Amino acid sequence: METRARLALPADHIRIAVTYCAICGSDLNEYASGPHAIPIYAPHPVSRVQAPIILGHEFCGRVLEAGDDVHDFVQGQRVVIEPEYRCMRCDACRRGDYNLCQHTGFAGLTGHGGMADEAVVPAYMVHALPDSVSDEQAAVIEPAAGCLHALRRGRLSAGETCLIAGAGPMGLLLVQLAKVAGAREIIVSDVTPKRLALAGELGATRAVDVTKESLGEAAAEATDGRGVDIAFETVGLQSSLDEALMGLRKGGRLVLVGQFDTHPRIDAAALVGREIDVISAVGYRNIYPDLIAMVADRLFDPSRIVTAKTDLSRVVEMGFERLLDPKGGAVKILVSPNG
Repeated sequence: METRARLALPADHIRIAVTYCAICGSDLNEYASGPHAIPIYAPHPVSRVQAPIILGHEFCGRVLEAGDDVHDFVQGQRVVIEPEYRCMRCDACRRGDYNLCQHTGFAGLTGHGGMADEAVVPAYMVHALPDSVSDEQAAVIEPAAGCLHALRRGRLSAGETCLIAGAGPMGLLLVQLAKVAGAREIIVSDVTPKRLALAGELGATRAVDVTKESLGEAAAEATDGRGVDIAFETVGLQSSLDEALMGLRKGGRLVLVGQFDTHPRIDAAALVGREIDVISAVGYRNIYPDLIAMVADRLFDPSRIVTAKTDLSRVVEMGFERLLDPKGGAVKILVSPNG
């Protein structure tokens, strides 16, 4: 942990006292093998920032101060951050597809984020929180937004069957959201018993340990040999991609959510011969208001995937290192910068 000069407050930005910042898999990748997304040689075109950068894009807090051009927020107001940058000028932004911005990026990866006692972000990233949404829930709104976007991209509807390859944070949030959507069969795979047990508690109808059982065979068994309607790959591994594809019925839908470190191979003959739709999902757009309302209405609780909390002074050993331990079973850890 280090002390840095206080960030300046541009007229269209808001200064936030951070309550919680959750550690994401992207943060782990930057810590363990980065830089990947962090701009090193030139500032990001929207954030105007380059390394060294304050990590953390899953965070919530209270308004400390608003810039001169911001009039919708007041001091002390509880807020959650939607950390995607948008240039407002490219074709995607003009269409409203700001998650596909030509200069895509995230506060906490390509600009300063929330793993500090204060954060300064553009006002368009800030959403007010009702009292019925807790700080713990708010800290996990960001990954839940990615899951709801993927669910909508995949067009999961009530009565359908699905499988979710991976019981990490995204997979476990997808379990809850698939249950809310009315999926009648939710099959989840992983290699960690603790995560599989949690998947069952959250609504999975079958939890498959892929070190002992084939996900594709489990999907066939659960659907009288047909295969599931939709499969979500959340891990970013060749093996889970293969299993997800194997578990689909003819005419099914494969949704790619995980971030692949390498270039995966996909069986084009299996896609064409079975008329499989391949859908990808990145980030989110126009999701936060609906998601905040869902949490406020108690339709689902994203904080159920939180397995630990720590403070900023111990974030390396009690946060990053615990999450990198493949046998630890930790899922989501919240960091409290202000104690």
